[in-house]
Amino acid sequence: MNREQMIASVKSQMPERRWLHTEGVMKTAVLLAERYGEDPGKAELAAILHDVAKYWPIAKMEQIIREQKLNGMLLLYDKELWHAEVGAWVAEQEYGVTDIGVLDAIRYHTSGRIGMTKLDKIVCLADYMEPGRDFPGVESIRELSGQSLEQALIAGFDSTISFLVAKGKRIFPLTVDARNDLIEQQKTGG
Repeated sequence: MNREQMIASVKSQMPERRWLHTEGVMKTAVLLAERYGEDPGKAELAAILHDVAKYWPIAKMEQIIREQKLNGMLLLYDKELWHAEVGAWVAEQEYGVTDIGVLDAIRYHTSGRIGMTKLDKIVCLADYMEPGRDFPGVESIRELSGQSLEQALIAGFDSTISFLVAKGKRIFPLTVDARNDLIEQQKTGG
């Protein structure tokens, strides 16, 4: 499947406003990849597919997670997280993506993880701060992204965690772990 076919297929699975978000993530991921020395093609591919399963029925995502033995811990947390894990599976099974780095960037774009790769960070951050995003603190995250992927991501995770706490929602442990890992990396210079 070529790029144009993939784009058409992904676009057909979401509302127009979500496609506009995906286009913003694509452009932002490419810019961040160029700025931080990552492969722009991989960043764009992960961005194209990052929300491919976002509008799939919840029951279908749950079925895939269970039947394919994906990360079942997700089922204990907010359904908003499920599309990332399912999306990585779809990218591999239906779009033929074999690059584990691209698949992981899709898989962890909502939660982060310990030991995030540069590509993971780029796709996660692009999703937070693409030009269509408008929430308190997004401008600060965009400014930080010009100086440090890690500092910008920490700010993004802080924003997400604060939002979830304010809403009285549970926080997926991987997000807290990802944030803590990034802070530790900043302390040790890693």
